[in-house]
Amino acid sequence: MSHVNPDPEPERTTGLEPGGGVPPGETPPAESSMPEAGPREPQAQNRGWAKAPLTVILLLVALVAAFFLVYALILIL
Repeated sequence: MSHVNPDPEPERTTGLEPGGGVPPGETPPAESSMPEAGPREPQAQNRGWAKAPLTVILLLVALVAAFFLVYALILIL
């Protein structure tokens, strides 16, 4: 498997001066550090579990526990 270098060849790259320097105006401006510059992100909702799903899960756990308890009692008797 051959490896291809992803970097451009300096001799064939436009905008470079001899020696690899870049003339003014060839580079994009630096990023701004303004907090308003990016898109607004929604607030994370950390309300925890809703009552209905938690109730259903607890009910299923209680039913499974009751089943195994009754099954164990039947095996003992």
